[in-house]
This record gives sequence, structure tokens and C-alpha cells, in this order.
Amino acid sequence: MGGLSIDTSGDCSHPHTHKVFLLSNYILLGGASSCIFLTLSLRLFPSLIGFLFILLHIVTIGGAVSGCAAASRASSGSSAGKFYGAHMVATVLTAIFQGSASVLIFTRPSDFLSHLKSYVREEDGVVILKLAGGLCVLIFCLEWVVLTLAFFLNYYAYVERKGGNGGYAARSGKVQDDEDLKSYPWPFQV
Repeated sequence: MGGLSIDTSGDCSHPHTHKVFLLSNYILLGGASSCIFLTLSLRLFPSLIGFLFILLHIVTIGGAVSGCAAASRASSGSSAGKFYGAHMVATVLTAIFQGSASVLIFTRPSDFLSHLKSYVREEDGVVILKLAGGLCVLIFCLEWVVLTLAFFLNYYAYVERKGGNGGYAARSGKVQDDEDLKSYPWPFQV
């Protein structure tokens, strides 16, 4: 699948983490595209709120695709670090907005539906909107799973690059020196 696959051959010692990361991103892709189609079923040409809701899902899809690309480039060098940071920020922001959208959908579905200016009957529109809200909750949870897995994949790649002894530090989980820990590019390091 081109950029959406990870080469787990060679010296990668965490293929299961890569597979779970990819599976989570594929589920994110499916959930976000399903939300787009559900939103379009409410009104074929979306209102401004509907367009922003669809844009949120497009950004989620972009984040999932870039996460897969970042995982496939994790062993390729320094450009992966910048890509990793951008992916983390985008994933956190989309997770926050997905959670907010799901709260709005479940607490005030009629108001949210009126802002979408739907063409379908209100009862049917609320059902469709609650389906989209359920997918938003799923996406919200998966975004945090993806964030955690991306952190571990980046950490494993760092330890394998820095660790000597044939990658012993990466396989055993032991940190050999405090300097290695200080030089690790933590996401929120001051």
C-alpha cells in the first residue's frame, strides 16, 4: 500500500506495536470517512457548521495518513523527529475537537441539527447525527491510543539508534545512562 505500510523486516524489534498503530490509524480513517458521509447525508451541500465538521474529519484523515507515513519513516533519520512533533500536535488538536463535537451532538442534537440546516426530518436527522456522534467518541478514544503508540514507537526508534550492544537497551527496556534520557526529544521539554 505504498506509504501506508511499515517495513517490519530488518532490525525492527517491535512489529506488534507497529501493527496496532497501523490498525488504529486504519480504523480512524474508516470512522472519519463514515462521519463525512453521514454529515453529507443530512445535507448534500453542507452549511458552514457542516463544512467545519467535515473539515475536522478531513484533518483527522490527514493525521491518520501522516501517522502511518511517520511510522514507516521512523528509522530513516532526523526528518522523522519534525514529522513526529507535527503529528502529535495535530492528533491532540483533532482529539480535542472530536471530543467537543461528540459532547455537542449528544447533549444538544436538535440545536446541532438546526445549525447543519438539514433537509431530512428531525427525527431521522437526530438518529443520523447520533450515529456520527458515536463515531466521534470512537475517534476521540482512538486518537489517544494513536498518540500513546506514536510516543512508544518514537521512543523505541530513539533507543535503537542510541543503544549499543546490538539494540540490547531497546529489547530489555533498560536505560544505560542518564545522559541518554536527557538527550531524548521529549514532546514538551523546556
